[in-house]
Amino acid sequence: MISFKQLPLEAKAAVAAGVVFFSMMLSRSYLAEQFELRTRRWLLRLQMALFANALMLIGSLHVWRSTVTTFSRSSAASSFCFMPWKIAVFMFLALAHSSFFTLLFLVAEEPYFFSLAAYTCLGAYIILIFFLFTLGSVEQAYKFLAGRGAKAGTGNKNSRTAMKPVLAVVLTVVLTVVGLLNASRPPTVNSVEVPVHKLPSTMNNLKVVLLSDIHLGPTVGKTKLAMIVRMVKALKPDITVIVGDLTDSEAEIIRPAVEPLGELNSPLGTYFVTGNHEYYTSDVSNWFELLKSFNIQPLHNENVKIVSTKSTDDWFCLAGVDDIEADVLRYSGHGMDLKKALRDCSSEHAIVLLAHQPIAAKWALQERPDINLILSGHTHGGQMFPLNAGAYFLNPFFVGLYKVGQNTFVYVSPGTMYFGIPMRLGSRAEITEIILHSP
Repeated sequence: MISFKQLPLEAKAAVAAGVVFFSMMLSRSYLAEQFELRTRRWLLRLQMALFANALMLIGSLHVWRSTVTTFSRSSAASSFCFMPWKIAVFMFLALAHSSFFTLLFLVAEEPYFFSLAAYTCLGAYIILIFFLFTLGSVEQAYKFLAGRGAKAGTGNKNSRTAMKPVLAVVLTVVLTVVGLLNASRPPTVNSVEVPVHKLPSTMNNLKVVLLSDIHLGPTVGKTKLAMIVRMVKALKPDITVIVGDLTDSEAEIIRPAVEPLGELNSPLGTYFVTGNHEYYTSDVSNWFELLKSFNIQPLHNENVKIVSTKSTDDWFCLAGVDDIEADVLRYSGHGMDLKKALRDCSSEHAIVLLAHQPIAAKWALQERPDINLILSGHTHGGQMFPLNAGAYFLNPFFVGLYKVGQNTFVYVSPGTMYFGIPMRLGSRAEITEIILHSP
């Protein structure tokens, strides 16, 4: 039987990831009640950082072998550039691995340069892993199709071996720069018209501004939030809604960065529902209190009547549910409860539901097909290549407007900022202006 010491490094990293994952499940299921909230909060984040780093170690070993070890066996190793290159690759990998720990130690009103550099390296790391794997697969397929009959010289073989990592690095650098430039632009304003069945005629053309996935934390701070608030105010919405993942940090730590939200002054109110990342902070109650101080009303499995300014008899029901991750994390007093959220919301009036995850939107429609419009986020439109494909296949609604049945629509925001990695490839940050029409 093979001992742990005899396992290759990749296998050891996989075992370590498995151990950390098991400890996460154990602490969530059986040990949660034995720790104080602050301790649970810190432990959860530490476990997530360790789990991510254990998995990344497998890829990092492959990156090192592809970009360093491969060249150490060639004439390039004697070049004066080889040592700086080794140091650069090592620093790149170290920064990528450290990105997850910035959530624990480097969150403030404005992002630290180290956090921005670390998460940029993480984004480049994901792209590089993808291209190394893809080019390696193409190379193996070529060898299989070409067969062993066509023998190449040693020089040609070395040249082909070197081409793969070089091409992967070049593509990674180009896409990283493009992604950084794209994410640095202000969110685009996307105007969408949605017919809402049973919306009173006096509320025709009512304007709802949708924000989602701002992710205040290591790489998004007060300056970017202030820009978003200015853009929202310029649209003059009747209602503003924030459908989760506003933050990645505790309320007390990042409170100064949240202050621009106090300038939102939509006449029919500003509303908020939790996303999965709010529960990762383990600080939802404090966030609710902080948002209330800025006149932003959390919809904690509850609803409000949005009454027409022209007639008090005309109204529709705006409801919000907790994110489904609250159930997974066993977050006390929280979890998606559609019946409670839609209490007193009958099909005689239009119903608009705020639910962070598209899967929650699907579940809601299975239970209450009379909901007229659901506003979600969570997917980020994939945020960046090559993660787009995963986000597409893992969510029943990916991004944009969907018609479900005869009188129901679902709109999924691609996110107003980004999570961690300050890059966008194949997606664009968005502030959504939704115009409600009465049919």
